[in-house]
Amino acid sequence: MIIDLGYARYQGTFDSRNNVTNFLGVRYASAPVGNLRFSAPRQPAITPGIQLADTQPSSCTSSRNPFSTARASIREGQIETSVMKGTEDCLFLNVHIPGESRPIEGLPVIVWIHGGGYSAGSAPAYPGSDLIRASGNRVVVVVVQYRLGLFGFLPGTKMKEGGALNAGLLDQDFALRWVQTHISKFGGDPEKVVIWGESAGAGSVLQHVIANDGNTDPKLFRAAMTSSTYLPSQYAYNSRISEALYNEVVSQANCAESINTLDCLRSARTEVLATVNTNISLDAFYGTFLFVPVIDGSFITQRPTEVLKQGKVNGEALLAVVNTNEGDMFVDQKTDLDAARYSGQLFPELGMEQEREVAEKYESLGNSVEQANRIMGEAIFTCPTYFLLDAFPNAYKGEFAIPPALHSHDISYYFTSWGPTFKNPDLLAAFSQSFISFVISLDPNAKFDSTNVTPQWRKFREGQEKMVFNRTENEKVDIRLMSDDRGLVERCRFWESVGAFTGQ
Repeated sequence: MIIDLGYARYQGTFDSRNNVTNFLGVRYASAPVGNLRFSAPRQPAITPGIQLADTQPSSCTSSRNPFSTARASIREGQIETSVMKGTEDCLFLNVHIPGESRPIEGLPVIVWIHGGGYSAGSAPAYPGSDLIRASGNRVVVVVVQYRLGLFGFLPGTKMKEGGALNAGLLDQDFALRWVQTHISKFGGDPEKVVIWGESAGAGSVLQHVIANDGNTDPKLFRAAMTSSTYLPSQYAYNSRISEALYNEVVSQANCAESINTLDCLRSARTEVLATVNTNISLDAFYGTFLFVPVIDGSFITQRPTEVLKQGKVNGEALLAVVNTNEGDMFVDQKTDLDAARYSGQLFPELGMEQEREVAEKYESLGNSVEQANRIMGEAIFTCPTYFLLDAFPNAYKGEFAIPPALHSHDISYYFTSWGPTFKNPDLLAAFSQSFISFVISLDPNAKFDSTNVTPQWRKFREGQEKMVFNRTENEKVDIRLMSDDRGLVERCRFWESVGAFTGQ
């Protein structure tokens, strides 16, 4: 099957095992290299001939995990080669469509945005055929790559003046506009696009929901889905923290003496910036990422919680899912910081008064490690999900609770090629089909599979209820509608109230 995009023609390959045609490594923007480094994405050049789209794209240059147990080894250079993984020429996407012959017309479209703390991740890890199989060949899937770390999220006044703030988000926006222009050629309906992501991918979804104060034109999607919404501190591009981060990059890249520091960074070797990227990430407070979206004054004009409180959102509906224990993997389980000190490290703009309030809110929730787990999980993941839900009149909330229900453990239950640990077919179908039903009908109750055992969902605003996906001790499926804990709701309202200090 050959698809003509105008600037290039791509030939897909048929996967007979999954009955899916894959178009891998489709370029959606020019390579952001040379003078285009740190710039907004551009239209790709015309490429003659037919491009065989049978090879996964190279990932974008990434950094090491700032909470990796291998931090010391990286410092000692024992696994330094891993720092250099990826390439700057990475603005590609994968398109997956059901069947082998002419595309089925008018199918709903899932655009998947990967997670990784805005510093890691790639398209090849997420096989769109898994979602198509779960849908019974009822959807088209697009998996997007975008610039990561300092290549995609370098802040500062110099970036505002001579580059593109939030370049990684602009890449995603550019890809969404690509979908509007081209997805009908693959059988997708551009008016039935749903964006979905996990962790920083879900955080990206939040950013597109609030982009342009909820008034993006043209409309790029009709609904959104988030799995573990990630909302770290999102400062103004010219805040003291943003400027300090830019200056640290300049210093470590040996550009401090340059007349034009941004030009110097543009001319630096990729290897140099990749090393800087990793070094700065490793110096961050345990479990946090530094190169993240900022308030840029144009694409993102206000703090996210403010836009959401105003109800200024792109999209008609939302399905949001969290994991029960979101924070644990981001917390040093040997930490001796009490709740006040931990929150002050996590949010450096908090004052002593706010830190005391945090300590009061969490003092009854276990020892210092358990409190830190709760603070991280609720402030950064769970409560931002509430803020999103509150902004949509048509919204549904789910919770993945299969033990240990840590962050990212839900992924293998919709991208089943990852290998879920609880392989009960009823649970797998119920969980994955909830997302697919929402994509098709904007309602997880609109089942397309009569064997789906999920009970009736209620809209979030009707009682702040969530659909909990769990198993019993004897390995039976346990899916039920439950009300959220009132203490959690109150703590989320607290975090919302101090958004000016947390940068959210």
